[in-house]
Amino acid sequence: MRLLRALVRRPAVALSLLYIVIVVLLALFAPWMSPYDPSEQFVEGLSLEGAPLPPDTPYLLGTDLLGRDLLSRLIYGARTSLFIGLLANGLAVLIGTLVGLSAGFLRGWVGSTLMRFTDLMMAFPALLLAIALSAIFQPSVWIVALVIAMVNWVQIARVIYSETIALSARDFVAVERTLGASSLRILFSHLLPHLLPTILVWATLGISTTVLLEATLSYLGVGVQPPTPSWGNIIFESQTYFTSAPWLVFFPGIAIVLLSLAFNLVGDALRDELDPTLQGRS
Repeated sequence: MRLLRALVRRPAVALSLLYIVIVVLLALFAPWMSPYDPSEQFVEGLSLEGAPLPPDTPYLLGTDLLGRDLLSRLIYGARTSLFIGLLANGLAVLIGTLVGLSAGFLRGWVGSTLMRFTDLMMAFPALLLAIALSAIFQPSVWIVALVIAMVNWVQIARVIYSETIALSARDFVAVERTLGASSLRILFSHLLPHLLPTILVWATLGISTTVLLEATLSYLGVGVQPPTPSWGNIIFESQTYFTSAPWLVFFPGIAIVLLSLAFNLVGDALRDELDPTLQGRS
């Protein structure tokens, strides 16, 4: 509760948390909160010339090139984008934490092998590697989440590795070893609790990265495939209408930017509150 009160005292962070809560609620209750079926094509949703309709009643955000309600597709797209962001980032944090913790604690040839593999993964541009992996596998929500996790775990592995090495040199770890504590007990009862603030911060910041990467992959056509709506593929489907129907690109684009910014602001605020070296600074 103290942490939550500290976060909401910052206006920008409070607004970010509010936006995240709204997106999460829309994603969870999409069938009840969307005005129409996102796949339903309305004959009256297109003009006489066959062009999408601008924002107006009854289509509050307008319609797309097939006469579908854009607001409904954005609400269902929030479910897809947020699900992939949370799942992919959760997997990335789990893999990165296990690799970094194991390498930093075990050291020796095991630690060296794990970190050299991490360095090898970092040498590949994340976007190009994600595109290559997406091209190899049949794109789906689960495959896209797995691909993003496979390219996003390396940064947190590096951070956890460095902190684990520093913690392993502390006196309390030496005392535990002297008392005969097992490696698993030291890892999960002493080192991991000290790493939780770092893991929480990176988990929050990482959602922003995964949401952006999912949108990028979907925009490039190797992410979530139509007719499943995601914010990225809504932009991909509508890019040819950018000049004549800009709302088709503007609304999903602003939704992606705001969600990414919100998670970044919350993550930065969590780091300020949980990192003792930053407390007390203006």
